Amino acid sequence: MAKITYVEFNGTEHTVDVKPGMTVMEGARDNGIPGIEADCGGACACSTCHVYVPADWSAKIPSMEPMEEDMLDFAYEVKPDQSRLSCQIKVTDDLDGLKVNLPERQI
Repeated sequence: MAKITYVEFNGTEHTVDVKPGMTVMEGARDNGIPGIEADCGGACACSTCHVYVPADWSAKIPSMEPMEEDMLDFAYEVKPDQSRLSCQIKVTDDLDGLKVNLPERQI
């Protein structure tokens, strides 16, 4: 299990255990984390699971595929070096302690 912390825009933190093999989005959805809507269910067909990944974690998560990059064009307040779609981040034991920040809203 990896402990992932989701930080709402207002600063409220939610730390949950997420099984390896799941995505960061599935961990949020399955634990009722507010701020991750996941309208497409993880198909990388929307931007409603947008999160900000701190720079010190970017080397530990998979590189962004072109499809994810295209979908981020529709996300709210994209930060080029931090924005990711949480449905595209597979959880591994190496992500234990990951903290992601949520945007003010999802679109």
